[in-house]
Amino acid sequence: MRQLTGGFLLAILVSACKTTAPVVQQTPPQPVILTLGNKAFTTDDFFQSFTKNQLSSDSVQRTDVKEYFDLYTNLKLKVLAAEADGRDTTEGFREEMNTYRKQLAQSYLTDRVLVESLAAEAYQRMQEEVSASHILISVPENAAPADTATAYQSALALRQRALNGEDFAKLARENSQDVTTAQNGGSLGYFTAFSVVYPFETAAYQTSVGGVSQPVRTRFGYHLIKVNDRRPSRGKVRVAHILVRLSPAADAAGQQAAQDRIEAAYARLQRGDSFELVAREVSDDVTSRSNGGLLPMFETGRQVPAFEEAAFALTNPGDYSKPVRTNYGWHIIRLVERRKLEPYTDLAPSLRQRVTTDTRADVLRQATIQRLSKEYAVREEKAVVESAQAKADSSLLRGQWRYTEPLDPSLQGKAILTLAGVPYTVNQFFAYVQQRQQPNRIDNRQLSTPAVSGSPAVAMRRMFDRFVGDQLIATEEANLDKKSPEFRSLLSEIRDGVLLSQVMEQNVWERSMSDSTGQRQYFEQNKDKYRFPERAVATVIVAPTNELLKQAQEMLSGKRPYQLRRSAAALTYDRNQTALTPKQRETLYDVLVAMVRNPDYLVEVSGSHEPAEADSVSAGRIRTVVRYLQQNGVPLSRIMEKDYQGARPGAGKDAQRNVSFQYFSNAKADIAKVLNTKAQPSATADPAVTITEGIFAQGVNPYIDQITQWKVGTTTLHPDNKAVAVTIDRIEPARPKTFAEARGAVINDYQAVLEKQWLAQLRQKYPVKVNEDEIRKLAK
Repeated sequence: MRQLTGGFLLAILVSACKTTAPVVQQTPPQPVILTLGNKAFTTDDFFQSFTKNQLSSDSVQRTDVKEYFDLYTNLKLKVLAAEADGRDTTEGFREEMNTYRKQLAQSYLTDRVLVESLAAEAYQRMQEEVSASHILISVPENAAPADTATAYQSALALRQRALNGEDFAKLARENSQDVTTAQNGGSLGYFTAFSVVYPFETAAYQTSVGGVSQPVRTRFGYHLIKVNDRRPSRGKVRVAHILVRLSPAADAAGQQAAQDRIEAAYARLQRGDSFELVAREVSDDVTSRSNGGLLPMFETGRQVPAFEEAAFALTNPGDYSKPVRTNYGWHIIRLVERRKLEPYTDLAPSLRQRVTTDTRADVLRQATIQRLSKEYAVREEKAVVESAQAKADSSLLRGQWRYTEPLDPSLQGKAILTLAGVPYTVNQFFAYVQQRQQPNRIDNRQLSTPAVSGSPAVAMRRMFDRFVGDQLIATEEANLDKKSPEFRSLLSEIRDGVLLSQVMEQNVWERSMSDSTGQRQYFEQNKDKYRFPERAVATVIVAPTNELLKQAQEMLSGKRPYQLRRSAAALTYDRNQTALTPKQRETLYDVLVAMVRNPDYLVEVSGSHEPAEADSVSAGRIRTVVRYLQQNGVPLSRIMEKDYQGARPGAGKDAQRNVSFQYFSNAKADIAKVLNTKAQPSATADPAVTITEGIFAQGVNPYIDQITQWKVGTTTLHPDNKAVAVTIDRIEPARPKTFAEARGAVINDYQAVLEKQWLAQLRQKYPVKVNEDEIRKLAK
């Protein structure tokens, strides 16, 4: 029931994701359908709740009006109990409701049509990747108008030179103030939607190949964008990498050392060492080396160009690149997965989320503010605004501006803004500025020349515009209850859901879990309810072919532990050698990884020696291997030792001086894993073989159900072109459950009893009066 309450709140929030036109109206008195004590509930309130429940529920679980009325009555009784306890007046409750209210309000404050339009536009752009170069003329967002105009004219002049035939790359090297790209002619490589800020992205997608855009304003300044190429989307890739870091300031010796390290790692891969092992031991990327160098999936424009091109050049999962140099150092890149661009229906939810969180959010905010400024009367006091702007100084550009009260008599307590008849004072605005101010966002370290310093007055004006927008949004949020009946209804349901969860926890859930005496008493009074039917203790093997089924049966034919027919590379020793070499330790690391990843594995360590060597040599070899595994966390209980005490049967001369490994497992599922690895090398493929063991009643497993008469032994079936073996080890007759076996079901049933008793008390406290005429009207 806890899960149902949480799902109930989530369903309400999700159901609010559509925008309805605000309605301001006087609601006429509604007929009363239910009275609990002195509190009345209208027919309209009940019908809205009933309709919403029908639309959000599975059709099989839908109830009719009369059935739902009982549920509705019980819910309202519990909420009344919560209110009587004062739960709706606590600080914790108010904070929780404020959080829910803000989440719910976002769906009504945001233009959902515009969100959908931006999401569709982004998906359309994602079909194509754009290669572009740019020239940046930096200017802060808060620059004085004269400085902004100068930067714009500079950008226009450079554009004209490019259109007249001058080389764009040369112009970028000589004039662009983005030092990260100017040195390579302003090239940004290929990118797609969401890779760059939205105004830049829009200009790039709207400019033809070979064309140069008009100056584009972003928070960094003015950009000229030249589109070099377009190509269809390459989708996404997931890769793992091995990184050897290289400082840009490294001298020749440091550069050579880094190159030697990456080439040594590449040589190990060429010799057959696993990529994951080499990544763990070599990679300098601390965030990915612990998981074998694995990186999140990415699309074009998310990585540096050299890395990106090498990753997308890989064709088959498992392929890896030669060492690749980027500004981070040297990489070896292994392809894990390649994925085409998904259909819009699949991507739409994530795209809607992305457009509300990336720089497109500014477009959504401005659309909301423009709409609200037409609905609410907004009047700014220009003289007061100008006086407030005059209080700004250079500290505002650093995010360090402060003010003290009382202000000058000309400003203290004066209204700077009136919105929907509510005045906002200069003091409120200055407090807002002090709390929300941010330092100038242009980082001069990224610019070839220092950025033009901003204007404090312009910065203060921008803060005022932001203040006005925030107050408009806050005013709309505060009025949503009056303007939108749907919002009011949803918020009321969330409120009831929060209170319901609290009182159910106290009166039912917690009591049912802690009252062991009541549980036992209920069990003793209802023993006949808790019985096991006849059950089969069985193992079910499902395989695509008879051959794989036979292999699985053969591997399961012996006693535990089962031999897996999986081994690791053997260690070969020099004559009379027992100590481990560095190379042997690398090989043993693979054994260690297999044991850590597979907790049910056991490993048999087998040693032998040449006839010319002493018997103690093979024992010494086994001992050093076992010690290594123990020191690295493999307990002795998972290691089996086998000493041939001389020549190993059937082995060649060199193989006599070695230690070999054979894996066993106590888990039948590990047998399926081994067979699936051999049958389907791709890790993403569906398992070819499944092995399920347990105690099965009728109706639990479809293959066991096909056996009409259960008996001990193995039955082979061939349903749906599969090969299935059902082995019944024993049959458990029907019997009563013990209290321990039935406790989970007892607690659930005991909860229902406690809830029923509690509701009976509530019905006495709050007499229930039902308007049957209203129910009959709705039931028709």
